[in-house]
Amino acid sequence: MMLPYCLYLTLWMLCIGQCMGQVLQFPDSYDGAVGESIVFAPDNPPPTSSAFWLIRWSFGEQPVLTSTPAETNIPPAYTDRVTVDTTTHALMLMNLTFSDAGTYELSVQTDTIYKGQTSLVVYKKVSNATLIGPGELLIERKSIAKITCEGNGDITSVQWIKDNDPLNPSVSVIFSSDNRSVSIDPVFRSDSGEYQCTLRNPVSFETKKLTLIINYGPENVLIEGPNEAGLGSLVSLYCFATSVPSASFTWKFNGTDTSVTTEKFTIEKTTLTHSGDYICTARNHVTDQNVDSQSHILEVKVCISLQISSVSVFLSETFKKSASV
Repeated sequence: MMLPYCLYLTLWMLCIGQCMGQVLQFPDSYDGAVGESIVFAPDNPPPTSSAFWLIRWSFGEQPVLTSTPAETNIPPAYTDRVTVDTTTHALMLMNLTFSDAGTYELSVQTDTIYKGQTSLVVYKKVSNATLIGPGELLIERKSIAKITCEGNGDITSVQWIKDNDPLNPSVSVIFSSDNRSVSIDPVFRSDSGEYQCTLRNPVSFETKKLTLIINYGPENVLIEGPNEAGLGSLVSLYCFATSVPSASFTWKFNGTDTSVTTEKFTIEKTTLTHSGDYICTARNHVTDQNVDSQSHILEVKVCISLQISSVSVFLSETFKKSASV
């Protein structure tokens, strides 16, 4: 009676081991791209010292691959789409489609049963990303700029960058509910710069860039140059202005327009008639603004130099003649 009891106990323990089995660990989920491949690999495959009797991969209730030491069976739906590594028991699934998304289970039978499962999410890659900006010229405090990021594929997130820093919402920077567009109302000169949009999903991303130029000015118009000059000297006056785009310049002398249309006003050789009041006008052709500088007074002076040595000789000769008389 003792022998049958021991045999029964041994069989019972083997049955418990078989029924309870070992858990194969997988990532909770895999991300795959349409048309590409994915590999499901357990983190803790059965030891290679344990010869397998059966490897079975299934998708839900549908068999994907069954392998024994003698043969491997693949259903028609997965022909030329799956392979298995009989050492690691990893499954490669190729040419992914959206219908491949779901739960996958691996069962390996050696002297113990090993089981594990994971899931697959399939995405269409992001493609044809474009960044569309305003078509008109932008003027500070007057214009509204709208930038829209578009693309194809499964887009799960949109990231905005300006001049290598994250673009954040503010009083004037407003994002759409889907984060695909940004409105800046109104624009300021600080809004000039490079904008970058990245469309992303777990398997791909695309980035596009666009530069905004905010036009403003002219401001801070001033003339630099001497206020005094000697007769017959070369004089240059310079007009400066803060402006985007760069301003054009005209000059007035004593209230009368001149022919000078550059930032530099040059007098090759001064005469007394060049003394007077100079004003430059800066113009921004985009903002359609004209701004005058403050008047710049130039005084041309006649310089008289005395040759002291000649005067001294003349006085000395005169003194000698007076003394001899």
